[in-house]
Amino acid sequence: MTQIQTLLIIGFVWPEPNSSAAGGRILQLIELFQQQGFGITFASPAMDSDFMTDLASLGINKKSIALNCSSFDTFVKELNPAVVLFDRFMIEEQFGWRITENCPDALRILDTEDLHCLRQARQKAFKEKREFALIDLLREDVAKREIASILRCDLSLMISEFEMDLLKTTFKIDEKLLYYLPFLLEPISETTFEKLPAFQERKDFVFIGNFLHEPNWNAVQYLKETIWPLLRKQLPETELHIYGAYPSQKVLQLHQPKEGFHIKGRAADADEVVRNARIVLAPLRFGAGIKGKLIEAMQCGTPSITTVIGSESMQGDLPWNGFVTDDVPEFIKSASQLYQDQKLWTEAQHNGIAIINQRYSKELFENDFAEKIHFLITQLPQHRLDNFFGALLQHHTLTSTKYMSRWIEAKNKKV
Repeated sequence: MTQIQTLLIIGFVWPEPNSSAAGGRILQLIELFQQQGFGITFASPAMDSDFMTDLASLGINKKSIALNCSSFDTFVKELNPAVVLFDRFMIEEQFGWRITENCPDALRILDTEDLHCLRQARQKAFKEKREFALIDLLREDVAKREIASILRCDLSLMISEFEMDLLKTTFKIDEKLLYYLPFLLEPISETTFEKLPAFQERKDFVFIGNFLHEPNWNAVQYLKETIWPLLRKQLPETELHIYGAYPSQKVLQLHQPKEGFHIKGRAADADEVVRNARIVLAPLRFGAGIKGKLIEAMQCGTPSITTVIGSESMQGDLPWNGFVTDDVPEFIKSASQLYQDQKLWTEAQHNGIAIINQRYSKELFENDFAEKIHFLITQLPQHRLDNFFGALLQHHTLTSTKYMSRWIEAKNKKV
């Protein structure tokens, strides 16, 4: 009998697909590996949450693990996974060296989600009221950590073509270490499209996003202080509904029903909220990766107005499902026009469907990804020989994270 290969996913948090795009992304990856016949164990040092996915119902083993503790070594030796997937570079820093020591033959994959160093450098430039430049990345300590993590892994999954190119050109990463794998979605059929609410059945504007994510909180402030007052003057009967998981008190304090500005908190059904809105507003001023809220808008047949950062790497050569602009007057004008013009709105809606079907249909990626994983598993020794800088970073003189973890573990035993 052929032994089932095991995939170990080490999560930064437990998957919450209704709270963030990252939660949905990890479930898409799980489905891909299940299609390849892998048995899956999902481990995380995070606390359980009320909104986490029931992993057992998906046939996945759930394992709580501790940071800086050799109990993980015993666990992973017994599991002996063929593939280990790290959910973000911080998890690879914590557990990557333990995988290398205890399961040296396991294929190590990093799911970057987005490039954290790019998001942080853009955020820093924004707060300093200046234009972001690529040289900003080279000054960031987090960039050094993230690039080191990418080099230590056998493959890094990239969700954005822009970030793929940045890694290859700015950081000189060998393209054999990178793999473009965006959101993996069901194509939208004509039958599904016909069931979407029509223009006349929708009303108002919506923004949706996890408030633990700084770009989302900044966008909501921007809407409240700058964009919504101007847009409401043009469309005084409309409302803006703000949804998102984990709203803080400072978010809730922005609730102003008299101004048509409603803070709603977590959406019980995010798809329903977006389907019933006429337009999604997403004036993101910094960030990275692919924006889940804008993908969701397209899936729901809801046009959107966003910024250049918001639409980055999402549409390819296809027209956007609405408008893209960084200019406030143009943003207001576009939103007002799109809200009132049914013909323009319908055209934008069709653009969004085309983007989903031509760029994010999982059928476009699943077979090639399966072949890539099989190739790497069978050719892993040669693949690692070709990655000298990755081997260099595994050398004992350069593994500070390992020895810091050992020190913390020893210190904890004395307490």
